[in-house]
Amino acid sequence: MEPYENPRLPVDARVTDLLGRMTLEEKAGLMFQTMIAINPDGSLVEPEPGAPDDDPMRASTSAMVTGKLMNHFNLFGAAAPRRMAEWNNRLQDLAATTRLGIPVTVSTDPRHGFVDNPAAGAHTDGFSLWPEPPGLAAIGDEELVRQHADIVRREYLAVGIRLALHPTADLASEPRWARIMGTFGSDAHVAARMVAAYIRGLQGDALGPHSVAAMTKHFPGAGPQKDGEDAHFPYGREQVYPGGNFDHHLIPFEAAFAAGTSQIMPYYAMPVGTPYEEVGFGFNKGVITGLLREKYGFDGIVCTDWGLVTDSRILGSPFPARAWGVEHLDRPARVEKILDAGADQLGGEAAPELVVELVHAGRVGMDRIDASVARLLREKFLLGLFDDPYVDPDAAERICGSDEFTAAGLAAQSRSITILKDRPSAAADPILPLQAGVRMHVQGVDPEVAERYATVVDSLEEAHVALVRISAPYDERTEGFEKFFRAGRLDFTVEELQPLLATAAAVPTVFDVFLDRPAVLPEIAEKAAALVADYGASDTALLDVLFGRTKAEGRLPFELPRSMEAVDAGHEDVPDDSPDPLFPYGHGLDVQPPTE
Repeated sequence: MEPYENPRLPVDARVTDLLGRMTLEEKAGLMFQTMIAINPDGSLVEPEPGAPDDDPMRASTSAMVTGKLMNHFNLFGAAAPRRMAEWNNRLQDLAATTRLGIPVTVSTDPRHGFVDNPAAGAHTDGFSLWPEPPGLAAIGDEELVRQHADIVRREYLAVGIRLALHPTADLASEPRWARIMGTFGSDAHVAARMVAAYIRGLQGDALGPHSVAAMTKHFPGAGPQKDGEDAHFPYGREQVYPGGNFDHHLIPFEAAFAAGTSQIMPYYAMPVGTPYEEVGFGFNKGVITGLLREKYGFDGIVCTDWGLVTDSRILGSPFPARAWGVEHLDRPARVEKILDAGADQLGGEAAPELVVELVHAGRVGMDRIDASVARLLREKFLLGLFDDPYVDPDAAERICGSDEFTAAGLAAQSRSITILKDRPSAAADPILPLQAGVRMHVQGVDPEVAERYATVVDSLEEAHVALVRISAPYDERTEGFEKFFRAGRLDFTVEELQPLLATAAAVPTVFDVFLDRPAVLPEIAEKAAALVADYGASDTALLDVLFGRTKAEGRLPFELPRSMEAVDAGHEDVPDDSPDPLFPYGHGLDVQPPTE
């Protein structure tokens, strides 16, 4: 047994011993984390000879582990929990064949919600299902968030995932931004409490063998996107502060530091009109070294967002590197600038040879490399990966999606639902809760689920009430990766409104709107008999609320503007700044339980 393999030695001693044994190539491999795919049967992905090699999410597992000597991977795709556990064990077996046997750290974007976006979250069958983060903020219960993250931790541990690429500490200050669904809403202090509770649920009081490390993102706050466009794309590369509100977006990150987040991810965007260099945050020395390292004293791992260096293809479409502000630099120079900025690891990249090239050329010193590698190794040791990286597939099958966890997620879905309106007219009585067995016409609802609560009828003429589930509107974009981002307008077109309002005119109608970001709903709010919002809720969770079986506790985690003119006039960095919102931040009604 070498000293670094001895679990009785202090972590720092093990890090020092292993660091001294590593070649430059092994160190460079540690500094890259990219996507890795899984086959449905839990086997490692190994493309056939001659298969296209320009899709990083279908790259050869063995080539990355034993060829490039990489051992941090972001799991893309999913399989049944048992198969995911078996895949982890096969991956760790492969890593054990390398010279030093450094185990793999498997990471993931969120997997416990309803949204399925390759850039933000992966809905995964077999895990418990919860409202998206704005729904947790709508409840506002820190202990619930901690319990939720603890369940996430237990399900992740069961399949071998040891690093969560979350929580998201960004603020929903720009209502058009396509990634609001990952945030805890627009209030910085509420978000701070939620983020801290989430980190405690994942990591515990201190990082250890039973922890999942948290990579809090996207420093220094990704919400103030110009015109709400996303920084994955060239037209969304600018982050702006017309309200002079830069420091306000740091409040949730300050809570993350206090909670002990193990890692931080800077965002893609480049700050405009600030004292900082107008380059992407991952390249930004003033932000990473000056603000994060020096002002806040953060000495954990800093990993860039995905794909700052290398152009690639995603889902068959070209996807240029997010090298905002440094597009003119070649790949080695981009890596050099990232390292000079203070980042430890490059996300979404698989090019360790660039670090080797920079060191051999004398452009980056070994002391700089060793500082980052030591941080990365230390986390592996603290997580216990060197002592036992394997998991039990039987336990994974038993733990993931257990009755207890599933029930907890369903209860949270119902609690998060927000009642925006519950009265057909000023003179009418509330319509909620609905009476059991009522004749109900449904749209966007599984009739088989609805039949457990009501008599489902096919036509509006037969119905006493209609239930219509819709999503917040957006401008559909169909160019490759862009189609996953619901961006642009927040209001419904005339063509979209017409059938909805026709239903409301024919029969008292309950509208449920899925708010993955704010929506402009004045016409629907006026005509609805009742209007409710959800942030990820099953038909069962919604119907339990509407029929009075479960109490809705949700309060809006962001305001709903009255018009797109109000949205356009707002400041991207100032939360909830409409002069006359249709529904203000914190709005929500209580539904009285049915009388006996």
